[in-house]
Amino acid sequence: MSRPLRLQFPGAIYHLTARGDRRAAIYMDHSDRLVWLSILQEVCFRYNFVVHSYCLMNNHYHILLETVEGNLMQGMQQLNGLYSQYFNRQHNLVGHVFQGRYKGILVQREQYLLELARYIVLNPVRAQLVLLPEEWQWSSHLCLMGIQTPPAWLDANSTLLRFGTEPAAAREAYREFVHAGIGKASPLLNIKHQLILGDDEFIEKVRHTSSHIQDGAIIKAQRRAVAQSLNYYATQYHTIEEAMASAYHSTAYTMEEIGLHFGVSSKTVSRAVKKHKPG
Repeated sequence: MSRPLRLQFPGAIYHLTARGDRRAAIYMDHSDRLVWLSILQEVCFRYNFVVHSYCLMNNHYHILLETVEGNLMQGMQQLNGLYSQYFNRQHNLVGHVFQGRYKGILVQREQYLLELARYIVLNPVRAQLVLLPEEWQWSSHLCLMGIQTPPAWLDANSTLLRFGTEPAAAREAYREFVHAGIGKASPLLNIKHQLILGDDEFIEKVRHTSSHIQDGAIIKAQRRAVAQSLNYYATQYHTIEEAMASAYHSTAYTMEEIGLHFGVSSKTVSRAVKKHKPG
């Protein structure tokens, strides 16, 4: 299946997931989770992301994230790329940490933000790792409950304000809302076009908002849909330099994307491209 064009615009909210390659663990211990959270913080500050909910499982993660500037792809590439480099270096491993790219679903704020925030923090309960979400340390739930201090990149207040203006009462109402979701069907069953969670009016609004996408960006996305994977280039050439140069000349990948995949800087990719020009 071809990879769909990402829908990016200021104020967009996404439910994002990334899973371990071959369903392997992406966190070996608490230290890995803390490093991932620190990288997420850096990415949020650099790209002006706002997180509404998150949960770290053993072999995947969930984030409900808002892009103030409409720059989802750049930030997510850095999040997964930097963590992959750390994880392989820390555990003396090679190869992919994640199973392909992250998966992103555009979410209608009014209709589904609370539903998805609840769905995300209930993941450990559904997986039978804990009985109640309060027992899981690695999600945003404890921050909204006032048990942990929310980091600057987590917007706990906007969620709690939906339950009232008095903090203690709002937290209790939020807790009851989350607990009421135990055993309920996933809101993700309502996804439309494999990309959007929202009503018809929201979908039409998204189409109108996204209509400014330049033809060049669409052409590049179409090229990438039929392009070879970066793994293909890695196996077809004798040197990494040749592989990186060939991948770049295919016009399907940026230097930053190639660098993240091969674990080198964009400058290293640039030197390889200049050295190995197409014949």
